[in-house]
Amino acid sequence: MITTEPTPGAPCWLDLGAPDVPAAASFYGSVLGWEYEPMGDAEGFEGGMFKKDGKTVAGLGKLTEEGARSAWMIYYRVTDADATTQAVERAGGTVRVAPMDLDDWGRMAQYSDPLGGQFAVWQPGKDTGIELADEAGSLSWTELMTSDAAGAKDFYGGLFGWQFSDMELPGGGGTYTLITPAGLPEERMQGGLMQLPKEQLELTNGRPYWHPVFHVTDCDATVAQVTGNGGSVQMGPQDAEGVGRLAVCLDPSKADFVVLTPADS
Repeated sequence: MITTEPTPGAPCWLDLGAPDVPAAASFYGSVLGWEYEPMGDAEGFEGGMFKKDGKTVAGLGKLTEEGARSAWMIYYRVTDADATTQAVERAGGTVRVAPMDLDDWGRMAQYSDPLGGQFAVWQPGKDTGIELADEAGSLSWTELMTSDAAGAKDFYGGLFGWQFSDMELPGGGGTYTLITPAGLPEERMQGGLMQLPKEQLELTNGRPYWHPVFHVTDCDATVAQVTGNGGSVQMGPQDAEGVGRLAVCLDPSKADFVVLTPADS
């Protein structure tokens, strides 16, 4: 399970790059019950924080990169962003945003894996990341869709020391790989990865992509809010044995995310 405990290699932050910040704030407020707090300190900056029950759950900013799609960026905790950057380059990844300090909050960097899947890291300063996880309206899992599962294991395993375990999906649905931070027991699993043909990675024209899974109390009711507020559904709602009821969704700007009502909730 994802927690807010400081664990190297674990997801600790996520933010959304959106072409229309107020529209995105309204959508996720309706769908996940988030409150949006804008931050207007920096000149020309448009964005802020999403909160749930007074706790920070994600960030939101204006999408400014030329030709980029609206998407969620997931950040993994590291102790040294500069050393991680060197490791990314040695392993065949690409540095998209070089390590940089965000005042005394922390140090961040963004990368692409060898096939183009985008992710980021956070070296905490006084800000350790999200304040709520694995509860209704917060991050509960991270997931990588890729055309090369073995390559992804080599790259991310070498970078973060992740532990992997494979499980076969029912009905011949393929192999799903579970991800656990280095040295932690399986009950601390934080995500998974799955191999798909490039033609099924339509959102990114065949490139791998990470997306967040949000815990919700009623998957079907949440999906109704998604579609009722201009979003769409790629898959579901459907039951996954031993996991819960889930749906793969797109917000109005086509940023993908999953909503899940866990089986034990």
